[in-house]
Amino acid sequence: MIYLDLFLTFLTIGAFTFGGGYAMLPLIQNAVLEKNWLTESEIVNFIAVSESTPGPFAINIATYVGMITGRAHGDMGLLGGFLGAFVATLGVVVPSFVIILIVARIYKKFQESNIVKGCMTGLRPTVIGLIAGAVLTIGQTVFFPNGFALSGIDPYAIITSLVICLIGIFLIFKKKVHPILLVIISAVLGIVTGYIGKAL
Repeated sequence: MIYLDLFLTFLTIGAFTFGGGYAMLPLIQNAVLEKNWLTESEIVNFIAVSESTPGPFAINIATYVGMITGRAHGDMGLLGGFLGAFVATLGVVVPSFVIILIVARIYKKFQESNIVKGCMTGLRPTVIGLIAGAVLTIGQTVFFPNGFALSGIDPYAIITSLVICLIGIFLIFKKKVHPILLVIISAVLGIVTGYIGKAL
């Protein structure tokens, strides 16, 4: 049953991810693509929507994936979409909730332990690696959606994506533009360049 599958998939992802929503991305991508719930480009679109809407990234993306998957692969239509969103969100939240409750009770007691310090030292670079892996796979989907073959490259899409990315980096680091304003600017630039691309 798709709803049980959604719940167990996101329960597993939530239980074995350290470092927040971005560290979950490789696990979510692998699970969703392996089960044929979404395409690579749909995942990238959901990442953009999840990042630009209020709330924690991991919960947002679990909700979106659950909604689309429950509606497309279930047999209850829109109600199936809501049920899919609920079970996926519940699945991703439950492990963190339980783990935080346990850690909150015992961390103070064991924070000076060499074993705990060793675990934290080992987890930090792993989290960075997971985030870097997600950045590379998302970057490949955005800039090279058809692979690295020259015949599949759309120069306009690559150039406009790079320009918007560089403008965003410049505005947030040099001009200290507020992230909300940056999301709006990026959305407007994406819409404008999309229409220009269709007109060319």
